[in-house]
Amino acid sequence: GALPAETLTSPRMHEAMALCISCKACKAECPSSVDMAKLKLEFQAHYHARHGVSVRSRFFAQVARLSRLNAGALAPLVNRLSARGPARRILNRVLGLAPQRPLPAFARTPFTAWFSARPAPAPTDKTVVLFNDTFNTYNTPSVAIAATEVLERAGYTVVLPGHGCCGRPALSKGLVDEARAMAQETLSKLAPFAERGISIVGLEPSCILSFDDDYRYLLADDPRVDLVASHAVTFEEFIAGLAERGDLELDFEPAAPRVLLHGHCHQKALVGTRSAHETLQAAGCTVEEVDSGCCGMAGSFGYEAEHYAISMTMAERRLLPAVRNAGSETLIVAAGTSCRHQIADGTGRHALHPAEVLRQRLTDA
Repeated sequence: GALPAETLTSPRMHEAMALCISCKACKAECPSSVDMAKLKLEFQAHYHARHGVSVRSRFFAQVARLSRLNAGALAPLVNRLSARGPARRILNRVLGLAPQRPLPAFARTPFTAWFSARPAPAPTDKTVVLFNDTFNTYNTPSVAIAATEVLERAGYTVVLPGHGCCGRPALSKGLVDEARAMAQETLSKLAPFAERGISIVGLEPSCILSFDDDYRYLLADDPRVDLVASHAVTFEEFIAGLAERGDLELDFEPAAPRVLLHGHCHQKALVGTRSAHETLQAAGCTVEEVDSGCCGMAGSFGYEAEHYAISMTMAERRLLPAVRNAGSETLIVAAGTSCRHQIADGTGRHALHPAEVLRQRLTDA
């Protein structure tokens, strides 16, 4: 009550709230369980209602639609234009992007194109849904391809839900109505599989974990939320579950590589990284986890000009030094797309998704 109500949607408050990276660590670590990410979302929604939505926020919120347009045949041209020259300078100016930060490249062959064009494998009596998120579909399809091949080798028929976007990018920018519409569309695609008891496996932690977190307040009265959330797991949780039950029918190479693991913020806050350890260990890896907080990229945060220096400072606290100190034979592993980009930008090392590690470790890899 000490501040006038209008200060809650003031530009000064916006600058302060923008420094919250929505890592959700406070939800798990704060003694009072304060969900700062949710408070930031509520603030953003009120701020937009008063001041309007910036071009940058709309741009990042629609990343799935933009990715579908730019990946594929246009990818080489788009990648070249967005990397340097006048087009990149215009993007930097219009969107307020950090010129030091390379933008994610689009894939010439998106995962969905690869999936539909390949020879269909023989069906099995076990089915799993692969929730192919935007980033591992249009930017790094190698991750989704590796996951598909691992799951199929484990005896599963892999199906794709055919969804658009889970809504997480829009939610991160406070565009609640847009995120809610995307969440409803996603539930409509996933609920029929969950009704049949089929597991829904996700590769990007922030996407798959939103079903059991963000969707509960976005769609509080929708019974499909409980249904889908109860069947949704990360790739690591699914593989670790198979290993724990003795059902992981995979043969791995005998050598035991060393892995330096960085856990995704949402993963650490909501489900922990134990399953990641167990998955990599099941493939014969020796695992060491970096004792780090957020990588600093935090979705779009690290791409924003005014936040670039803070982003890199966060990464330099522990993550990037640990990666630099790791031997060249050590595999750097991170499930989060943002985390892998931050590692590449800060050290030049190529980090792998756990699915890629397992695919490499298979006896015929």
